[in-house]
Amino acid sequence: MTDGETIYLNTRAAAAHLGLSTRTLDRYRVSGDGPVFLRFGGRVRYLREDLDEWARTRRRKSTSDDGTALAGAGR
Repeated sequence: MTDGETIYLNTRAAAAHLGLSTRTLDRYRVSGDGPVFLRFGGRVRYLREDLDEWARTRRRKSTSDDGTALAGAGR
């Protein structure tokens, strides 16, 4: 962001930021498993800080970690 200006990312830009396909991000949005988003009429937009926050919640120590292994660890 520049000079405190809020940047709203469309689905394509948000997916690129996360390294996901737009279809995956669409599915996450429908299921409620993805990052929070904003809706302006029929347009969906994301804030970069929301994408980064959601990505941080996906951190795991191993493939068997259900998300609790890092719960007590410092960031």
